[in-house]
Amino acid sequence: MTTPPPADAALTPPPGCPAHGLGAGGVRRLYGPEAEADPMGLYEKLRAEHGAVAPVMVHGDLPAWLVLGHRENLDVARTPSRFSRDSRRWHAMQEGKVGAGHPLAPITAWQPLCNFADGQEHERLRGAVTESLARFDRRGIRRYVTRFANQLVDSFAGEGRAELVTRFAEHLPMLVMTQLLGMPEEYGPRLVEAARDMLKGTGTALASNDYVVATLRQLVERKRATPGPDLASWLLGHPARLSDDEVMEHLRLILIAAFETTSNLIANTLRMVLTDRRFRANLAGGHMTLPDALEQVLWDEPPFTTILGRWATGDTELGGQQIKAGDMLLLGLAAGNVDPAIRPDPSVPVHGNRSHLAFGGGPHECPGQDVGRAIADTGIDILLTRLPDLQLAVPEGELHWVSTLMSRHLVELPVEFTPRCPTSAEQDPDAAVAAPAPVAEVPVAWGPAPVPAARAPQQRGRSFLGWLLRR
Repeated sequence: MTTPPPADAALTPPPGCPAHGLGAGGVRRLYGPEAEADPMGLYEKLRAEHGAVAPVMVHGDLPAWLVLGHRENLDVARTPSRFSRDSRRWHAMQEGKVGAGHPLAPITAWQPLCNFADGQEHERLRGAVTESLARFDRRGIRRYVTRFANQLVDSFAGEGRAELVTRFAEHLPMLVMTQLLGMPEEYGPRLVEAARDMLKGTGTALASNDYVVATLRQLVERKRATPGPDLASWLLGHPARLSDDEVMEHLRLILIAAFETTSNLIANTLRMVLTDRRFRANLAGGHMTLPDALEQVLWDEPPFTTILGRWATGDTELGGQQIKAGDMLLLGLAAGNVDPAIRPDPSVPVHGNRSHLAFGGGPHECPGQDVGRAIADTGIDILLTRLPDLQLAVPEGELHWVSTLMSRHLVELPVEFTPRCPTSAEQDPDAAVAAPAPVAEVPVAWGPAPVPAARAPQQRGRSFLGWLLRR
């Protein structure tokens, strides 16, 4: 899980301006029409012009560096002594150029969160998050996913048509995460709407953020009084002694980041399965399992294209560029994943290799990536097993995306299939598996609970392969 992207608000040249896409001195912008229309094309232009590290402009024509090389991205991510996560080092912030109304303020203004900390403070906050996440019973997580995935499929199975981004990919991660955090089930749908509204930067985005914060504050208060086997309670009870505000802020970070990352991963994987013949052939031929397919998508279409930010702690050199103290760097996750130095031919599938940059790297690598994989893997498997003749309902060329500084969202994925009756315990003998299972009991001594084996990957692979062979 990583920090969610900001709304890409105005601050662009007027329509028709010849400077579209270029800032001062001819430096390319990472916002505006060119960047939003074809971000990967822009990254390759930058690579051809500058190599592994390119000068760019972010909102308000503030200078920054985009890291394009795979090795260089890892260098930045793994050396916080040179490239800090503390945004207070940013000279643009110190000079007052990033006020409360700036589009980047929501994700660059310093907060008491693990992703803004380095050193011992980062270890304290990050340790509480990673150790609390590690306490979940993975089978329990998959059973929550099974339950909610079946409920979502039931809501449209009888219609013969559905739009999978808004009716499946966006809802499933939030429904599961509300349960893991310890929220009542009925909170899920409203939180999905609030998260979507926040990330799109609508006129009600601030009100939606206020709703999320108020909901989480109530949760923290309730769990402080009555703890349970959930993430909120475990963060509150962790030996790191997080304050209520620190717990609330980390829950918000986890909830929104999990929503954004996992919903994109689900949508991108479904699109690739439905439209890419090479991809489908590898799956149908047994050369790739569903977990393998997820990793391929994480290479080719990572949920986040870039991540802000790192700030240079002193003058240094990176990829042949002279970086000054206080300069901001963006990790180019999508660009690094297709660096010719490690992938001379991006059309060749990557098998069994998790060295992609989709979840970052170093001490700030996404702590919830395995939870996201479990949600996407199990959810997609259930969808394709329930609807074995699922196919795209529009020509592939009619699909479109919305790009922001940090991500590229598939807007809609319309599909059609043979209408089917909803499942029930009486109709489906396996429906009992969908019942929620308790997460691991809280041990007396604080520490990670044992992690039982999850449902066997080959079992999921068989049902997924069955869907492919019926195509």
